[in-house]
Amino acid sequence: MSSVSPHTLTAFIGLGSNLESPIAQLKSARLAINALDNVQELAFSSLYASTPMGSQDQPDYVNAVMSVAASLTPLELLYALQAIELEHGRVRGVQRWGARTLDLDVLLYGDQHIDMPELTVPHRGIAERAFVLVPLSDCDADLLIPGKGKLSDLLIKCSIVGLRKLNEDESSS
Repeated sequence: MSSVSPHTLTAFIGLGSNLESPIAQLKSARLAINALDNVQELAFSSLYASTPMGSQDQPDYVNAVMSVAASLTPLELLYALQAIELEHGRVRGVQRWGARTLDLDVLLYGDQHIDMPELTVPHRGIAERAFVLVPLSDCDADLLIPGKGKLSDLLIKCSIVGLRKLNEDESSS
């Protein structure tokens, strides 16, 4: 595990994949995130299968959330995650909500509100997406999402249709 300075914040990272062995992609991304300097894993959710957003003419996604202690700036974390995506064959700019080998999103960074061209935190759509909220709850069920409210309240309002927790046999493949 990498070292983390005493000046850290908890960040939550969304992981998703629906191409080229999605479960293996997420497991590999988890290892790569853990290998980053100044980042230490705190929790990792179960894996969930979800129907894709946008075009339904693509495979279902596998999603998870990882919480980390990070002493990077939010943009440093974002750029490190984008480098991991590229290492996993991510092609940017093809189709919004299209199929991809790996998608890593900074969902939350402490209690910060960030609105920059490169990064918006809390992540846009976080409050309406079951494939984010349910695994986020696995990591921290008592989480307060800045500007959105309690995670438990958001979960009550969010439809989980199309979301399925993968069992151990499926997750180990």
